[in-house]
Amino acid sequence: MSELTLLLLRIGFLVLLWGFVFAVVYSLRADLFGVKARKLPEAAAAAPAAAAPARAQSDATAPVVAAAPAPPAKGGAATTSSVSRIVITSGPKAGLELTLGTDPLTIGRSSESGLVIRDDYTSSHHARLVLWGDQWMIQDLDSTNGTWHDGARVAAPTAVAIGAPIKVGATTFELRK
Repeated sequence: MSELTLLLLRIGFLVLLWGFVFAVVYSLRADLFGVKARKLPEAAAAAPAAAAPARAQSDATAPVVAAAPAPPAKGGAATTSSVSRIVITSGPKAGLELTLGTDPLTIGRSSESGLVIRDDYTSSHHARLVLWGDQWMIQDLDSTNGTWHDGARVAAPTAVAIGAPIKVGATTFELRK
């Protein structure tokens, strides 16, 4: 083997090694600091801070609620005065009832979630119920299998109707008075 071929192989191996090192550093940085948060549109950023739900979160990857509220589904939108609990209708925790306050409720497999659902189809931080103004909104947190409200996949924060089924993984629940 000529010296030129050996030199090119050494340089190629060195470049490949440095590429691997940069990939590891990039992966560690993403794990430690999360991905960049989406910016609010200028119209939403100008709105008063009281309109947006504020909560200190340890999960830096959670997306910001930036979409306008969707029109309420059948049965009317669930407001703070009309909803007092969430009831799991099917799944591993069927029959469980949780009383809702005014704080957002995170749903997922993580032990940090307000409603912990341990099944293979639920992400660590799957969805969030947020009080937006005077109505409850469901927001998918970029879950793998999606969040479903009244048979439709939730792509943006959506107003939750009383009694409409919300499906997260293999669990179905609904808001009730």
